[in-house]
Amino acid sequence: MQNLRILITFLLFTSHCFSSNTKPSIIGIVKKPQKELLSDIDKANYLFEEHKYPEAIETYQKALNNPSIRTAPIFKKIAQSYSAMDNVDESVTYLEEYLTTDFNTDVLNDSWFDNIRDSEQFFQISEKYEPKFSIWSFMYLYVALIGFYTGTILHFNSKVEKIAKILISSFIFIHSFFILHICLNITNYQYQFPHSYLMSTCFSFLYGPLLYFYFKRITENYQFKKTDLLHLIPTILFLLYAFPIYSLSAEDKLALMLGRTNEGLNPGDSADLIILVILKLISLIVYGFFIRKLYLDSKIKNQESTGDNRIWKRNIYLIHIAYVICYAGYGILISNNVMSGFLYHSQVICMALMVMYIGYCANVQPSVFNGDFKLNKLLFKYEKSGLTPSLSNELKENLIALFDNERIYKENDINLEKLATKLNTTRHNASQVINEHFNMNFHELVNTYRINEAKQIFDNDHQRNLNIIDIAYEVGYNNKVTFNKAFKKDTQLTPSEYQKLYLQSQV
Repeated sequence: MQNLRILITFLLFTSHCFSSNTKPSIIGIVKKPQKELLSDIDKANYLFEEHKYPEAIETYQKALNNPSIRTAPIFKKIAQSYSAMDNVDESVTYLEEYLTTDFNTDVLNDSWFDNIRDSEQFFQISEKYEPKFSIWSFMYLYVALIGFYTGTILHFNSKVEKIAKILISSFIFIHSFFILHICLNITNYQYQFPHSYLMSTCFSFLYGPLLYFYFKRITENYQFKKTDLLHLIPTILFLLYAFPIYSLSAEDKLALMLGRTNEGLNPGDSADLIILVILKLISLIVYGFFIRKLYLDSKIKNQESTGDNRIWKRNIYLIHIAYVICYAGYGILISNNVMSGFLYHSQVICMALMVMYIGYCANVQPSVFNGDFKLNKLLFKYEKSGLTPSLSNELKENLIALFDNERIYKENDINLEKLATKLNTTRHNASQVINEHFNMNFHELVNTYRINEAKQIFDNDHQRNLNIIDIAYEVGYNNKVTFNKAFKKDTQLTPSEYQKLYLQSQV
């Protein structure tokens, strides 16, 4: 029994010794580096609190050599230390390191940087990263919202032909999307919403095709074919190219943008920006050529279009051409690494002008979006009418006689009801005859006759003895304002401008 007690005591003693000898060794091996690292940070923080900034900076920089440490808080402390020492350059350098590592612009409002806040370097880093607003950003945001509203209204407008409204509403939507993207970029909100990176670039090769097919639809009543899908190939190819970028996480996209910023580049642009601009410019020029051909062809057929439709197509065409020219200027600027100025923004201004003009027309005169298409629908409009072809032709001849011989358009109170009475037919039949045989409505027909006679009077008034108001009354208008408006709509000139131009041509 005594021997057993001795054995147990020996074993317990041996186990205690082994435990005492090995445990410190294990702790020393595993925890010693962490203890040393913790001591470095604590020492640096102590020196920082004691306002011994040079020693604190040196100790913080020593701690940065450890790859496992979170560097962002240390960059911030070093930037604060340099700021306290009035070393603007170094403070701003480490501030940028902090923002690149852990993006949070709230640090720029830290009171530690009050003494260097008025410096040029601090102003530049604030401009580069902090959210900001200007007259340009407010204007772009306003136009983008107007565009989205207009596109939605057009898309659900039952009075606009289905295919035409899909094309024009899509066209206005991608314009608005691009303008919103620009707004995010110039306000630095692209950093707050990293997924906005290249968000509008995917539409780069759709501007031309959408406008081209819209013109083709409203001027030729074009019926789409499967081969027209080939126009989507550039867009599909770009999406395949950009898919790896679009599929990145928000953190990775933010890192891409911050990397471009540090290189002095526009954070919202692609690494292959110049190539994309050249390809987009080629697309715009090619489709611009085809759109021009459609516009000129439709211009030759003036009798198939109302004045409003001609003006609409002309303005859309001219704005698009202006956009192509400005985009070419934009390409030249970015090739020379110029990222500001009026010319740089001119392409966006043209887009904004397109959005505002389409928005205006959508509210004031939505019928123009159909172009000449509505003229091809006149027969369907009256397909249930009891008006036979022979009666229609007879009414047409009687109507021409009333206008050419009796000049009823000179009556200032003439209206469709009175015309129908003179033709001894219904108001509906009178309207149908005018639409089918003259491709215009009653008011357009009356104005056409009145303005033609006014032009004849001007042409014969070589001495300019007649007043414009007298001519207005003579051809059937009640006031000068209405006359001027109708005259300019028909001739693109005011009566006085027309009179002066005619006299100059006679000299």
